[in-house]
Amino acid sequence: MQSTAQKAALPVITLAALGVVFGDIGTSPLYALRQCFLTAHLAISEASVLGILSLIFWCMMLTISFKYVTVIMRADNNGEGGIMSLLALNLRTTRIADQKKIFLIALGFIGASLFFGDGIITPAISVLSAIEGLSIATPIFNQWLVPLSIGILAGLFMVQRHGTATMGKFFGPLTMLWFLSIGGFGLWSIIQTPSVLWMVNPYWAYHFVVDQPYVAFLTMGAVILTMTGGEAIYADMGHFGRLPIRLAWFIIVLPCLLLNYAGQGALLLRSPEALANPFYMLLPEWALFPMIGLATAAAVIASQAVITGVFSMVNQAIQLRYLPRLSVKHTSAVERGQIYLPFINWLLFISVLILILLFENSANLASAYGVAVTMTMLCGTILISILAYGLWRWPVWKVALFAVPFLALDLVFVASTSLKITSGGWVPILIGAVLFTILMTWKDGRALVLKRLEQDALPIDLFIKSISMGEGTKYVPGEAIFLTGTPNIVPHAMLHNIKHNKVLHERNIMLTVITRDVPFVAKQDRVELEQLSEHFYRVFIYYGFKDQPNIPVALQQAYRKWGFEYDLMQISFFISRERIMHTVGEGMAPWREKLFISMQRNTSPVSDFYQIPPNRVVELGTQIQM
Repeated sequence: MQSTAQKAALPVITLAALGVVFGDIGTSPLYALRQCFLTAHLAISEASVLGILSLIFWCMMLTISFKYVTVIMRADNNGEGGIMSLLALNLRTTRIADQKKIFLIALGFIGASLFFGDGIITPAISVLSAIEGLSIATPIFNQWLVPLSIGILAGLFMVQRHGTATMGKFFGPLTMLWFLSIGGFGLWSIIQTPSVLWMVNPYWAYHFVVDQPYVAFLTMGAVILTMTGGEAIYADMGHFGRLPIRLAWFIIVLPCLLLNYAGQGALLLRSPEALANPFYMLLPEWALFPMIGLATAAAVIASQAVITGVFSMVNQAIQLRYLPRLSVKHTSAVERGQIYLPFINWLLFISVLILILLFENSANLASAYGVAVTMTMLCGTILISILAYGLWRWPVWKVALFAVPFLALDLVFVASTSLKITSGGWVPILIGAVLFTILMTWKDGRALVLKRLEQDALPIDLFIKSISMGEGTKYVPGEAIFLTGTPNIVPHAMLHNIKHNKVLHERNIMLTVITRDVPFVAKQDRVELEQLSEHFYRVFIYYGFKDQPNIPVALQQAYRKWGFEYDLMQISFFISRERIMHTVGEGMAPWREKLFISMQRNTSPVSDFYQIPPNRVVELGTQIQM
């Protein structure tokens, strides 16, 4: 039974979800329908307008309403969604052999890489398409469209370091106003031409495809633009929960989007020349400038949602050891999800800037956008189908009943958008390929480093036994924490300490941080303790892939369990800093080894990432030949 407080909070959460989850798909009416006609150079007629609108209607119902909102949102990893959560869930299955799970990791990496590309294209196309409304008002603005877009986006990326909590309060109400506005203007146009509502009849979509199969095939590459941001519905599930997102979609977002698309279609039936910009020409003259302002705000909100999503995805990848450590700033003391990654922020901005200068308008960018979205959706369909078979234990016939139609639809979308590779579709493919290479290189490189460290290493049990039997070891007051990724062998920092300094501390603790494949780890499950001897201890600290590691806080919890007095100023943290040396031989290709070495040298310090006071850290280097 839902409590009164929960019932009261539901509308508030649903409103908040509007501003974050649906910002991207909410700005699609600015450019999507126009692009459907421009892509195939299609003439305006009743058959073409109703055929395209019918395709949009049924694709949105099947892909967004059914696949994402109904099925994929069931795949929650302790309430969390997104490509990394989906990958983590798939890796748990026992129905797929461990040696074959590398293909799942690769597929997850491809999806994550394409999402990163989406994070670059979305701000560019959203802001550009919003600002282009000014050219409808007066041609004098034509030369200022690109500078204005760059200025707005520069401001957006500059405020990221302050966090989005303040702006976020306005996201929900503004997005609500946006959806109600586009739905209202669409409804007014429908009233003038009610015959456009025949779009709900699949007859029109069927005949459009049968009568003009090649034209329909080309058009599908633009129809996908009506569904951009569908992946955010699943990715943001952890922030708001299933119910608020589903309510927002079915009650507000879906009806308003369909009303606007139908309204634009009705306008085209009345005035074919409105194809120049059917969204803005739908508006009465008095509403033009207010809607340009509102569209710009909606575009900024859509961009912000994608930027935040990229920050979250990159942070998850770092936690899961799929990317090197980067500087992560926390912008909120209350909400742990509020993070800022300086390097990623400026990388996104520079990339967005290049895209705007390269493509100049939203119509040119649409080709690149379509390729990114279709490939991301294809990865999602494959992963959810494997999950249904492996983890949900669906019978094969049931998996096939779901997977085959959606895979076929996704492949049609991919094939259609692939025709636009030369005219812009190469952008997300290039971005995806670069990021995929980085992800796989870091994963393989770290595996090789750990393998090299374990070779000819001294087991910790044997080391402790030899130390206890010997009489030459001196113990000095204090406590030493040795951070190690290989808890069963002696940390290199410990060996260097005893080799060069000839002493050990009275209390030596080997600390290993393990990231589980769940979003968050409960506080009571944070630490696991083991006493190895009088002077040696081992502690495992567990985090989820969305937790923000803080080793001093976790150690305090461990000390309480041991009954030790915790004084951070009496603790020294010993960290091994590996220096990777390139050698000819087994391992990765030479260029990948050099890429890995470069990434390894530019990782953020361990002390920063784990929030260890720098004045308590002692770094001891070790060379590793790859």
